[in-house]
Amino acid sequence: MLSYVITPQDHCRRLESFLRTLMPTAAAGYPRKLIKNGAVRLNGAASTADTILACRDTVSLKESATLTSLLRENRPELDILFEDDQIVIVNKPAGLAMHRTAELEDDLVERGSAYMEWRATPCKLYPVNRLDRGTSGTVILAKSSSSAGIYGRQVKESGLDKLYLALVEGVPSASGSISEPLDDKESETRYTILLPGNDCTLLAVVPVSGRMHQIRRHLEHIGHPVLGDKRYGSQELPDYEGFALHSFKTVLIRPDSAPLTVCAPLPEPLLELCGKRGIEREELLGAVKELITT
Repeated sequence: MLSYVITPQDHCRRLESFLRTLMPTAAAGYPRKLIKNGAVRLNGAASTADTILACRDTVSLKESATLTSLLRENRPELDILFEDDQIVIVNKPAGLAMHRTAELEDDLVERGSAYMEWRATPCKLYPVNRLDRGTSGTVILAKSSSSAGIYGRQVKESGLDKLYLALVEGVPSASGSISEPLDDKESETRYTILLPGNDCTLLAVVPVSGRMHQIRRHLEHIGHPVLGDKRYGSQELPDYEGFALHSFKTVLIRPDSAPLTVCAPLPEPLLELCGKRGIEREELLGAVKELITT
């Protein structure tokens, strides 16, 4: 058996996604087949593709010639959290634009398309939802214009059930809701205090409506801007790409299928920033794990 101990890089990742990071060129159904056939054990027991991993979990794989040939030492260029024949959900790094905005600039769509080409599954990718350049976390990309239309209509009609993590300046007096109109439209953002730091606070944030830059603007409105968000009330963070806002959990309603919960592991720079601001890593990882069932 081959064994892997889960680190913060994969904390809250789906088991199937973890296997894809190990075997990026495997056929789409191969990791799920391994799990179903009992060739994958989680902490010594059978599991499912959608099981959420946690730090110090142990994933064991039954060795075979096929599996060994597919294993790669380096992680893939694109961090895929979920994939089927219609969409791919990826963990976008902070500082990466969705689309090219300048010549020779890297962007998520082109990076994803190049990865699909490298993997010998070429397709054009279409964003279903978007994140600001400075925000990290879950983004849905469709593999065809028709799939983009299907999921785009769903997002427009019913929205996405999304939960963000925001490290903000200062300490709010309590959890609450912000209902300040944005662009002359009703808007609501709910936030819960997770962990206090040194003159900062980690919040769990749910945007009830979907206005442009809603979370960033609302948090500035209550005097607690996102750290590093110089556009909305904070100072730029030295040596930090983007700002301290992470799209952590997305619940997607799929046509003819059960709801899918996808979580994006926190990027190491954000974990380090929290640590520098007095939020212990172990406590942080425990707190975000509890958010998955909320």
